[in-house]
Amino acid sequence: MDLFLRDYLTVVWFGLAAIVLAGLLLGIAAVVRPSKPSTEKLIAYESGVDPVGMGWSQSQIRYYVFALLFVIFDVEAVFIFPWAASMERYGWFGLITMLIFIILLLDGLVYAWKRGLLRWV
Repeated sequence: MDLFLRDYLTVVWFGLAAIVLAGLLLGIAAVVRPSKPSTEKLIAYESGVDPVGMGWSQSQIRYYVFALLFVIFDVEAVFIFPWAASMERYGWFGLITMLIFIILLLDGLVYAWKRGLLRWV
């Protein structure tokens, strides 16, 4: 067998060992744990507050949009750090490209601001 493929075989063996070990430990935990179900244990429990009503309520979409905007701008900001670390290597082309990138980010931020998506109500 080729040495290159043998390295992959080692990874496969370790992956199989991890799957077997996880299954074994979960099986042992299922056998050993105590099981005494009751109606009190089967009700929904949220942050120490007893549930009131059906437990289904509609959430405001703006919270999800706010979280998505945070993730988008956070992930996009990660692209700026490697560029800043090796700015000399990219020269003027890198600088102009990054300025275009930052302008696009600011355009998205201004758009979200004008639409009122950043207002936390």
